[in-house]
This record gives sequence, structure tokens and C-alpha cells, in this order.
Amino acid sequence: MEKLIECVPNFSEGVDASVIKQITDQIESVDGVKLLDVDPGKATNRTVVTFVGNPQAIVEAAFLGIKKASELIDMTKHKGEHPRMGATDVCPLIPLANITVEETVKYANQLAARVGKELNIPVYMYEHAQPDTKRNNLSVIREGEYEGFFKKIKKAEWKPDFGPDEFSVRSGGTVIGVRDFLVAYNVNLNTTSVKRANSVAFDVRERGREVVDDKGNKKVVPGTLKAVKGLGWFIEEYGVAQVSMNLTNVNITSVHMAFEECCKSALARGMRVTGSEIVGLIPLQAMLDAGKYFLQKQQRSLGVSEKELIHIAIKSLGLDDLGKFEPEKKIIEYRMRKASDRALQNMTIADFADKTASESPAPGGGSISAYLGSLSAALGAMVANLSAGKKGWENRWEEFSVFAVKGQELKERLLKLVDDDTQAFNRIMDAFSMPKASESEKMVRKEAIQNATRVAIEVPLTVMQKSLEAMHLAKAMTEKGNPNSVSDAGVAALCARSAVMGAHLNVKINAGGVEDKAWLEKLLAEAVKIENEVLKLEKEVLAQVDKVIAKA
Repeated sequence: MEKLIECVPNFSEGVDASVIKQITDQIESVDGVKLLDVDPGKATNRTVVTFVGNPQAIVEAAFLGIKKASELIDMTKHKGEHPRMGATDVCPLIPLANITVEETVKYANQLAARVGKELNIPVYMYEHAQPDTKRNNLSVIREGEYEGFFKKIKKAEWKPDFGPDEFSVRSGGTVIGVRDFLVAYNVNLNTTSVKRANSVAFDVRERGREVVDDKGNKKVVPGTLKAVKGLGWFIEEYGVAQVSMNLTNVNITSVHMAFEECCKSALARGMRVTGSEIVGLIPLQAMLDAGKYFLQKQQRSLGVSEKELIHIAIKSLGLDDLGKFEPEKKIIEYRMRKASDRALQNMTIADFADKTASESPAPGGGSISAYLGSLSAALGAMVANLSAGKKGWENRWEEFSVFAVKGQELKERLLKLVDDDTQAFNRIMDAFSMPKASESEKMVRKEAIQNATRVAIEVPLTVMQKSLEAMHLAKAMTEKGNPNSVSDAGVAALCARSAVMGAHLNVKINAGGVEDKAWLEKLLAEAVKIENEVLKLEKEVLAQVDKVIAKA
């Protein structure tokens, strides 16, 4: 699988769009790089750029971006709210997929060496790329900022890791390193006071604040949140002060917990949080976790769609306070996915039906089976949510929330399989169209056909497995769920049965060309077992449905 690195350089220009465009044009000129986000800030006079790609492409694109920034940005004229030390203030590399931190450090060093030698810019390494713990913290390195670095760089302990030990008047210096994925997150306050915003930042950030006791002794009082860096500033563009934070590990401190702590601190100090903003990109899971957190506070079922969870997170965190929050642009997974990954899912039901009815062989029975499975899971989730909200059943909302969450998970997995099945069919067609003039080409073609055929069997088998789980959900809802919705649970069972049987037909029709008979025999036996079980469950579910309806 392809190795992917994310790069998030921060350039000291947030006002002149033409300058920013020239820099990002250089980044986008490199094959193997995808520009995900460009987030300029006028008050900070700083632009955060996010792009991903294979390691060598990332090194080249980052170098070109830093080079262009050094040509266009004059640090002698730069003013902004955010701490900075150069035209490219900081350029972190983040291991994203199939690559270790140690490997990423090697690429960071490659980039830093080029910047130091070819651009004559002093470079400091930070975080995972800096073995000296005394100088691996970005805020410690940057202390003194651009104006103070002309003297700082002359100190022995601040000799650059790469490049000259003369500070560049025009370009300043830069910091390059390797860090974990972080979320740049700002919380808006109903004040213009930087001092008061800082007081909240000091309350919540891990480093806390330094205080003096009655005897004049200094001590550090840590903040309430781990893996959080923060400070307060005033954003003239919006006329508000903010608590600006870097959440360096959202698994330790989530976005919603940072928001809640800021709310608590602000309230205690006579202020109110009015909203917040994400600078750059945020992982999908962080948004889903926030949505679930706020639903749980309301004692509502967590088993709602991904889209609804994101909507709840946006409204609860006030992410549209300063401007529209667009999930397709701000969530990293949404920016990275290809349109072809969800080609069928994104169709209207009418368009999907029309596409199926065309003379094209795909989508066909396999995709339809997966879609039936997703509808079964969706109905199961619906009954669970109706049960969680049923009058008189308020004390059972958590019980049904678990069922609803399961239904949503199955629905999403089966919807993905709708596209996966068609892609598997296309992969077989592509393999059969490969050249076969020479013996080596024949061998490559044969292996490709075998691999594609295996996938074309594994996909419908997965549909069977997930649809059987949907059948179990339907059965649970006929037995425990809102009796007024028992017919919906019955339809869910019928959809699950059809999904399993339809997917089984696809397993069997693709089995003929497989040469690995031992693997195939095991898989076919599992498919038969699943179909037998789903048919048995269907009878039990329908009997229960009739029983409940008879009592109505």
C-alpha cells in the first residue's frame, strides 16, 4: 500500500491572496501531491496549508513552497497576532498511512538539509525529528520570534540544525519536524480582552501558568487538559478574543472536551463562549465523537447518521459562529476520498434505479443485494430510535441507543459494499483486458484475474455476513422494540434475507474460475451456513411480527 505523509506548512502571509496562490501553485505542481486545504487568517497574517502525498513528492512540494515563500514574503514588514520566526514559520510532516515516525523523520531531515543548503535559510528540527529534548518544543524554539532571533542564533545552544548560523533578514528561519496529527482549534469569547482570553488559555492548557505564593516563591500550576497548548489573542477581523489551542492528541483531549473546559473557565471568569473554529482540517472521528457526546448529554440515542452527528457537532461547538463550516472542505477523510469511491451511494434512488436498469452489467445483483442489506440495517436503526424516544420508555434510551448505533454502523458498511461490488466487477473486466502476447504477460494477466476474482467473491460474502447481523438486529427489534413499529422490523428481516440470498448467488457465480480450491471450499461452506441461519431467523422474526400484530 502507498505510503502517505501529510504536510502542514504555516506561511507568514494571510492577507495577500496572490502571494498565497503562488505558493500553493508550487506545491500543486508536484505529481503525487494533493492539496487538501488552504486556510488564511487576516489577523494572524498567516496561512495554514495542508497537503498529502507520497514521501518524495511531499519533500519536493514542501521545498518548492518554502522556496517560493522566501522569494515573496519580506519578514521585515510582517506583523500578525501569531508567534512567528520566518516566511515559512513551521513545516511539520505527519505520518498518515503505511509509514512510521522513524521513516518520516528521515524525509524531514532530507527536506531540512535542502532548505538549509539550497535556500540558505537556518533550520531547526522539532518534536520527533529533534533528539535534543531541550530544543524539541516548537514554542521554546520560536521564543523571541523573528525580531529576537538575530541575537539568539549566535548562542552556541541555538546553532541551527541545518543551514547558516546567520539569521536571514528577509526570510527569517524555519522549523521543520515530525509530529503527530494535531487539531488547531480556537474558541471564541464574548470579550475583546487578550488578558482575559489568556486567563482561560492558562486554565486549560497543559503547561498551565506560573504563580507566586505568599512567600514570593514561584511555582507552576498545570492546566486541566493534557496534550493541549494554548494562548489568548484578539482577532480584529471578527472583533473578538479567542483561546487559540493546539490539540496535539485528540485521543487524550478531544475537541469537545477542550470546548467544555473553555466554557467552564470562561463562565467562572464572567465571560461566555460564543462558538469556535477549526483551523485547517479535523479527523472525521473527532467530529463524530463530538456529536455523540452532545447527544449523550441530552439523553438521546446515539444511533443517528454520520451526517446528523456532524450537524450536531457543528451546532454544539458553534463552528459556524465566524463563518460557514463546510464538512466536505474541513474533514480530512472527506477531502481525501475520490468521487468514484461513493459513485453509487451519492446517486438519488431514482438515478440508482435508472443506472441499474441500463444495458451496463454493473451495478447488478451484487450491488442491489448490498443495498437491500443497508435498508435492513436502516430500518433496524429506525425502530431502535423510535423505541428510545417512546413515551414511558425514557429510562431505556441507552439500551436502544446501542441497537441504533449498531444499525447505523451496519448501514454504512453495507452502503460502502454497494460501490465495492461494482468496483470488484470492473476490476475483473480490467484484468481480462490485460495484454497476453508474451508468456510473462500471460502470467501477470492470469494472476490479476485470480486476485480480482477472489475480491469479487469476498465482497458478496461480506455482504452476507453483515446482512446476517442486520437480521439479528431486526429480530431484537421485533422482540424488544416499539410494538407500533414491528412491521418495520419485519420488513427489515425480509430485506436482510433477500440480501443474503442475492449475495450468495454472486458468490457462487464467481466461484468457477478460482484455482485455489481449498480456500474456495472453506468460503462456500461459510456462505451456505449463513444462508441457512438467515432463513431460520426469518421464520422466527415473521412469526413474532404476526404475534405482536395479532395483539394490537
